[in-house]
Amino acid sequence: MESSSNPLMEPFQLGPFALSHRVVLAPVTRCRATDHIPQPANVLYYSQRASPGGLLISEAAAVSQQGIGWPHSPGIWSDEQVQAWKPVVKAVHDKGAIFFCQLWHVGRASHTCFQPRGQAPVSSTNNPLLPRWTVRLPDGTPVPCSAPRALQTDEIPQLITDFQLAARNALAAGFDGVEIHAAHGYLLDQFLKDGINDRDDAYGGSIANRSRLVLEILEAICREAGPQRTAVRISPIIDHLGATDSDPVALAHHLVAGFVKLGVLYLHATEPAFSSSKMMTEGKSIFASSRDWNRSLGFLREATSGSSIAFLCSGGFTKELGNAAIQSGYADLVAYGRLFISNPDLPARFARHGDVQLNPYNRATFYTHHPVLGYIDYPCMDSREEEEEEEEEDRKKHPSKL
Repeated sequence: MESSSNPLMEPFQLGPFALSHRVVLAPVTRCRATDHIPQPANVLYYSQRASPGGLLISEAAAVSQQGIGWPHSPGIWSDEQVQAWKPVVKAVHDKGAIFFCQLWHVGRASHTCFQPRGQAPVSSTNNPLLPRWTVRLPDGTPVPCSAPRALQTDEIPQLITDFQLAARNALAAGFDGVEIHAAHGYLLDQFLKDGINDRDDAYGGSIANRSRLVLEILEAICREAGPQRTAVRISPIIDHLGATDSDPVALAHHLVAGFVKLGVLYLHATEPAFSSSKMMTEGKSIFASSRDWNRSLGFLREATSGSSIAFLCSGGFTKELGNAAIQSGYADLVAYGRLFISNPDLPARFARHGDVQLNPYNRATFYTHHPVLGYIDYPCMDSREEEEEEEEEDRKKHPSKL
């Protein structure tokens, strides 16, 4: 297929990394890391989704026990976790892919059962999440998040150190770089958005103050890993977990100016398809065509133009919309979550002519803890075609089965 007819399949030079296509595995929580330690099933899951010259972003890995808010989500703060990540990373590299580790801290989106010594989760604020936002207990039961406590100003340096050490651990595990999760209402977004952040210290109030923590963490990680192995994810116009802001465009412009100054590798932004404001219906993006990009995060693309920062977008994209995003210049790369969950060979499917047949995903198994079900049992094209050929041969030999 000519690349001009399928821009997602065009190569892209991402800093020091030569990508053979623009289809990225988005970071999606899967809850299969038993006791927050990656397992053999994780090795196969990521290996299945790796392709030569492809970019994978890991599910979010907590930078400390304090950062945990999901049962059996992975961490990257201990040596045991680092050793468990190594075979996962090696399996991805053996397929010729690039692998970044997403680092997070959930902040107030947690429960005391996950916290050290059963303490309250930490946040930028003492205000709890509204009851409609729940957290899953280790047995899967959804319950309201526990009331948080606001981090003291003198605790901030330790938080920055936690992120820096997690980045060091990710590199020790073999990852090619790290992506900082500053989106979706988790801890760093709780500092960024004035709908949550009610502080009166150097980390609250003005846009510059609310952005301070994210930029200090990125600066520390750039020192640790280098700017070309450091990336960041933000969601300025998404209200997930109550993360609203009175001027998200101004906030985003300030952040991007900081990212440009630091020279990070890429900016990952989530479209409002992820928002609870109903800007998207299930499986349908808010975009009707490439002419509609300015309704969303086009201002972020403009803010990064002229810099070396690549722009990666995600949130409700199909093959057609991804191609439109690349073709129009709206994005350099497009990340896929749900479609990649159910189609481990998604880039190969997108590379085919015409309409692509995709496995439907089963939302009910997204967060189960089973090592196989809904995780590593989705078929690739070749395996499914072989099954269909065998079924056809069986029907020919045994017509009575028809």
